[in-house]
Amino acid sequence: MNLLRAAATVSGLTLLSRVTGLIRDNLIAVIFGASALTDAFFVAFRLPNLLRRLFAEGAFSQAFVPMLAEARARSEASGDPARLRGFVDRIATALFWTLVLLSVAGVVGAPLLVYAVASGLTRDPATYEVAVTMTRWMFPYVLLISLVALAAGILNSWKRFAIPALAPVLLNLSFIGATLLLAPHFDPPIYALAAGVVVGGIAQLAIQVPALARIGMLPRIGLGIRSAFADTETRAMLKLMAPAVLGVSVAQISLLINTHIASRLAAGSVSWVSFGDRLMEFPSALLGVAVGTVLLPSLSRAGAVGDHATYSAMLDWGLRLVVMLAVPSMIGMAMMSEPLTAILYHYGRFDAHDVAMTRATVLGYSVGLIGLIAIKVLAPGFYARKDIRTPVRIAILVLVVTQAMNALLVPVFAHAGLALSISIGASLNAGLLLAGLLRRGSYRPLAGWGRFGGAVGAASATMAGLLALGVPRVDWIGMQSQPLVRVGLCLGLVAAGALAYLAVLYALGIRPRDFLRRDPS
Repeated sequence: MNLLRAAATVSGLTLLSRVTGLIRDNLIAVIFGASALTDAFFVAFRLPNLLRRLFAEGAFSQAFVPMLAEARARSEASGDPARLRGFVDRIATALFWTLVLLSVAGVVGAPLLVYAVASGLTRDPATYEVAVTMTRWMFPYVLLISLVALAAGILNSWKRFAIPALAPVLLNLSFIGATLLLAPHFDPPIYALAAGVVVGGIAQLAIQVPALARIGMLPRIGLGIRSAFADTETRAMLKLMAPAVLGVSVAQISLLINTHIASRLAAGSVSWVSFGDRLMEFPSALLGVAVGTVLLPSLSRAGAVGDHATYSAMLDWGLRLVVMLAVPSMIGMAMMSEPLTAILYHYGRFDAHDVAMTRATVLGYSVGLIGLIAIKVLAPGFYARKDIRTPVRIAILVLVVTQAMNALLVPVFAHAGLALSISIGASLNAGLLLAGLLRRGSYRPLAGWGRFGGAVGAASATMAGLLALGVPRVDWIGMQSQPLVRVGLCLGLVAAGALAYLAVLYALGIRPRDFLRRDPS
């Protein structure tokens, strides 16, 4: 399989997910506004969404994919495919029944959960009751999305990347459909969003089933719960998941602390940070998530069969791709921060001051963009060898450093200091991960990095010079009444910068074929 083509596929579908997510958020804002009932929905959705991040997408995938690769290698070596099927079936059985119990507990304990997360809602009993009801409706989403994560892990390991990457789009489309079509049929209409979450979860799971059946890996969920948990491989995966859950929790703790700090700054700070974060997520998801998703199964496979040369070469490929794409993205985000913020948000009540404040956030995030993206490539280098503890220890250290930087930077840069602290922390995280891989000998850089780095530097400088000439010539704020012209000018500058960058790379001998790496597995 061509890894670059696979990464491009995942990146394109991730872009579609981000675009539909932006449409979803805008529709919710337009139709439901910022009301007490909207707050109730976001509180109710945060509970299953938090569990999704803790158990389904992060911790489970990090532990499951390397073990699946190892089980597959053993099965192929022994010529016994039933051995692999048994492993998947036992994991699926243990996961399913655990999540059924968790979902039941969430439904029953919804009043206490809502109170723990947002006790302020109790000031309005009606709003509190709506939040409790929606929590009960949506809690089974944890079961659905965790099974989606199981399916995605299997499909990605078989190099079927498109269906898992498409799944989040279905949730966004379900939100959009519920907002436009179902809201008039519910009382209060906000319940339509809860229904959309459940429908979206079902759709995400349903689309995986035919794909799993085609490769003969559709899990069979049984009733033997005790035997599933007694299995040594199941217990080994649970041991791997424990530090992964801690690692994901560290990220969530950092997010909660930053939100708390922002809430104590000037009015609007939470929104400015959130809008800047949304903009930063576009390149980090399109590049980092795509490359990391493609690399983890391939690295796990190489690690399982002891192919150290391929393992190191794939890491080298991923890092070069990150440098080639993340460096211009970092420069572009910094220099285009005002036009990008303006074309996305400068409408209605989002005024020039809001643009300036959000732009400051984007500048803060741009400093660490390469670190944020590189983590998505470097961390799988540890996960693939079933070493989850090292990235977790690094994440805990980075949490401490990030909050120390907040104490220094927030008094100077206000809300933008939060973004800058995250950037510094991400850069430290990536540096420590890289140092760990180099120290262990897991990654040995291939020849040619000096020439490659020089070419990227020259191309980036050319692009920066072009943007420095073009961006200040447009009154991005004054063109609010001409949104299409403003969008066209912004996209034109982005295209011109990208073409200049690629032209210089080509002139200096960097060719697309240099990245057309095939996965030998």
